[in-house]
Amino acid sequence: MATLGGISQVDGSANSLEIENLARFAVDEHNKKGNTMLQFKKVTNVKQQVVSGTMYYITLEAMDGDKTKVYEAKVWDKPWMNFKELQDFKVIGDAPAGCTSTA
Repeated sequence: MATLGGISQVDGSANSLEIENLARFAVDEHNKKGNTMLQFKKVTNVKQQVVSGTMYYITLEAMDGDKTKVYEAKVWDKPWMNFKELQDFKVIGDAPAGCTSTA
């Protein structure tokens, strides 16, 4: 259980449809704001912080052209208000070897 204000690991997040939807939202919002064309691949890690709603720190992989890169997205979610906002989105490195696109 998350404590108010503390950041905690979200177990099983890679298989969560809710988390995947938040990650896809983050990539879409980043593409709109930055005029980029990243393509979401997968979620690799999630942490959360209970605030007025939940702040998610989502580590994800996305295709940038022909390269897979790892990004961290910070998404603020208040589902009872139908509110989602991308707070931050940044590249944190290249995906590990063997994580190439199959598309």
